[in-house]
Amino acid sequence: MALGQEIDRLINQILLKAENQHELLIGSCQSEIKLTNTQEHILMLLSQENLTNSDLAKRLNVSQAAVTKAVKSLVKQEMLESIKDKADARVTYFRLTDLAKPIAQEHEHHHALTLSVYNHLLDTFSKEEQAVISRFLTALSEELKE
Repeated sequence: MALGQEIDRLINQILLKAENQHELLIGSCQSEIKLTNTQEHILMLLSQENLTNSDLAKRLNVSQAAVTKAVKSLVKQEMLESIKDKADARVTYFRLTDLAKPIAQEHEHHHALTLSVYNHLLDTFSKEEQAVISRFLTALSEELKE
């Protein structure tokens, strides 16, 4: 199979695996509580700091409506609580409840595991080969922007 066809097949395989997900991670959530990938990512972000709906939308690169839907579900499941800003009561921050903390930690672990797998794969290539891979990924990324 030609290299171009292999790249096409791989990208399509990635798209199928990541369909309807915010990100592609190695491993899956072991919690009995079923959440979307976006909800898990929201929990991970909120484990680092309290954020508003707008902050979350920017960090996730999704619409505020999508974040609102995910957050409402998390609040209903008692994983998030809202806090009004003391200086400006119009601003609402979200923070994790104790129920959500283990799920946020597990999601963060999946991020670390994914990077570890990528780095392990890259270690099988020489520095020169890694430079070619890097150039290819940069060029592909630029093409996708157009």
